[in-house]
Amino acid sequence: MKHPIEILEHYWSFSKFKPQQEAIIEAVLANEDCIALLPTGGGKSLCFQIPALLRDGICIVISPLVALMQDQVNNLKSKGIKAMALTSGLSYDDIDRMLDNCIFGNYKFVYLSPERLQQDLVKQRIKQMNVNLIAVDEAHCISQWGHDFRPAYRDIKLLRTLHPSVNIIGLTASATSKVVNDISDQLDCISPQIFKTSFKRPNLAYLSLDCEDKRSKTVQILKKYSGSSIIYVQNRKATLEISSYLNKIGILSGYYHGGLNTKEKEIQFKLWTSNTNQVMVATNAFGMGIDKANVQTVIHHNLPESLESYYQEAGRAGRDGEKAYAVILRNKSDEIDSKNKYISSLPDISYLKNVYKRLCNYFQISYGEGVNSVHRFSFKLFCDRYKLPSKLTYDALKILDRTSIISLEERFKNSALIKIMVKNTALFNYLEKHPKQALIMKVLLRSHEGLFDNTTEISIQEIINKTKLSENKIIKLLNQLNRLEIIQFESSKTDAKIIFIEPREDDKTIHRISKIIKQQQALKSEQLQSVFDYINNDGICKSHKLLTYFEENDSSNCGICSSCIESSKNKPPTEKDIKIVMSLLKKEELSSQKIKVLTTFKTTKLSNILTDLMDRKLIVITKKNTYKLIAL
Repeated sequence: MKHPIEILEHYWSFSKFKPQQEAIIEAVLANEDCIALLPTGGGKSLCFQIPALLRDGICIVISPLVALMQDQVNNLKSKGIKAMALTSGLSYDDIDRMLDNCIFGNYKFVYLSPERLQQDLVKQRIKQMNVNLIAVDEAHCISQWGHDFRPAYRDIKLLRTLHPSVNIIGLTASATSKVVNDISDQLDCISPQIFKTSFKRPNLAYLSLDCEDKRSKTVQILKKYSGSSIIYVQNRKATLEISSYLNKIGILSGYYHGGLNTKEKEIQFKLWTSNTNQVMVATNAFGMGIDKANVQTVIHHNLPESLESYYQEAGRAGRDGEKAYAVILRNKSDEIDSKNKYISSLPDISYLKNVYKRLCNYFQISYGEGVNSVHRFSFKLFCDRYKLPSKLTYDALKILDRTSIISLEERFKNSALIKIMVKNTALFNYLEKHPKQALIMKVLLRSHEGLFDNTTEISIQEIINKTKLSENKIIKLLNQLNRLEIIQFESSKTDAKIIFIEPREDDKTIHRISKIIKQQQALKSEQLQSVFDYINNDGICKSHKLLTYFEENDSSNCGICSSCIESSKNKPPTEKDIKIVMSLLKKEELSSQKIKVLTTFKTTKLSNILTDLMDRKLIVITKKNTYKLIAL
């Protein structure tokens, strides 16, 4: 057997592993069950890809996101490694053929969603496979205490009954001990090896800055730190507006959100990664596959929904080890806006029932029917028809997606589906006499495999770019081929695709998930409160605050965050001041805001007192964000 470093050098051209990678790989190769907590950019995928390449057989990878699966499959294919993804929307025949290829075609990786494990065909074929490893990406999704719980992840343990001797690895970027224990239980791990790198980022300065004019403050930061930057904003409209504003004042900027088609995303990403554009303005859809080491600043214009997501987004700065900055711009309205966005606007059970029934009626699905049916979907038309508020309805659809009632894939208006219905000889004979249609078909044949065998999604924009024909002309010519039954072609003004995973049962369907939804919504409230405590608690080092949240004991101050910088500007507290705070804490645990109310100290002075007491190890901060005396 080759050594893991040989595989790393051969396929990835790296000469050494990142922290913990080699130890994890060795444990996997020793047939141990593993749970690996590695930060964003820590190289999680290599921890299962390298062991799988060193063993005979195929690795099954469970992942919650189609885009994430496809991205990893494309990366593996580009290295000459055989991999496939069983994404949603495939026909029974497509799945049957692809699974046969897995068994007989020397594939090394098959990526699938947890919902696929509910299909008898998939279970039967997996049982026949020579499986060498089971990898669970985004493993926190299996825990009801995780920040993105997906009930379908609970079905993954089925793989252990199909292949009881095969070990499993769960991977995540952030999880508390409670979540790690739940991952272990739900994956049915046997004495798992737990690998966890420190959450500490000594080169990353966490800054929470007050400002009313966030655009002006952003420009000030970008001019001071002219390196590569990411600006996270709340919605798609804001990405366009802020990017346009920055370009007008001479700061080269692109934008990224979930509504861009693949080609547009690639263009924007390339301009940013090549350092042509200094800034990427993005929604939180921008995250997957970012491997840019020299990001100097990550700026949040709005509060994140959890410290888990913030740690991952902020952690995209400073991966090269150089000094970097993670900035939250805050003002008085942020907490109200965040509560409205993440908590107050969450759909209740009755609204979910209403949306689900409307959705079934919209597609004329009868009671007890609809399972695995695929539908192109116009979100705007749906909301308009039933006079539904867009934000609340979108959140309802996302909950139905996360709880595996439906699969919601956001699509784009200029996409289409095509399959060639004739033999290649007949096709080329026709195209010889029709040059414009030949031009389009040659572009498609060069950029897509399997058009003669499978219905394939194509990008109209890509054809426009390569042929210089108008969209209307391209649609017209493809429709002509469709009428002649040379191809099957479908194009409609839709922005999503919906697949019904369960048969329609109306209230019964929603009742099954009601307990999960209520528990998750309560968890969201707790997580958002932790964000508020983090940005408002200026009396303690920001880095230390994050480490405490992730249950890592490190009482030292970073010296570079906004709290530490502010504290360094002021005189040390007097013993009299310290005694006042100590006397209060002898009676009960208190938050910094409560201490401020009970004393006459200003925020900065109180910050110094609390920092001094922390440094002396006289007090600690609890998970409830209160200060507690350490018993002497």
